[in-house]
Amino acid sequence: MKRREFLGSAFALSPIAAALASLGGCGNDEGWPEGMQPIKWDRDTCVVCNMGISDRRFAGELRGGPKNNVFKFDDPGCIALFLHDKAEKYPWIRDPATKIWVADVTSQGNAVRWLDARTAHYIAKYSPMGYNYGAVAHPQAGSVDFATMSEHVVAKVRNPQK
Repeated sequence: MKRREFLGSAFALSPIAAALASLGGCGNDEGWPEGMQPIKWDRDTCVVCNMGISDRRFAGELRGGPKNNVFKFDDPGCIALFLHDKAEKYPWIRDPATKIWVADVTSQGNAVRWLDARTAHYIAKYSPMGYNYGAVAHPQAGSVDFATMSEHVVAKVRNPQK
């Protein structure tokens, strides 16, 4: 066995090679729903508030339109504001074919469970932007639907005195 072959086979069996091989799988199978563009945590910013998307429990994404546009959010309330404020500019955002995902607020660690934002239920929970809603899969005491959550968020922002 030549020296170069020996060194190559020795590296292939090393812990460093094993670690690099395990990193190769990252990004391909992180549990993203079909059609959702992966969120680059701490690097992507919310299209509404421009804050970095860090807290996985409150993240969201909207994708659709003729150009398959993608918008990312750091708070379910930012999704509600975007839908309210941008419906004229992007008429397709109200189309049922437009996908809207929101993280399940009960997700733990790096494993995020994604929900359809329109069918999720929203409970009171401190959120990154202070809209104070978190999404859950099933109704809970005091939870509201997407339309009600959206109305509360828009009213809170547009009429802060109330």
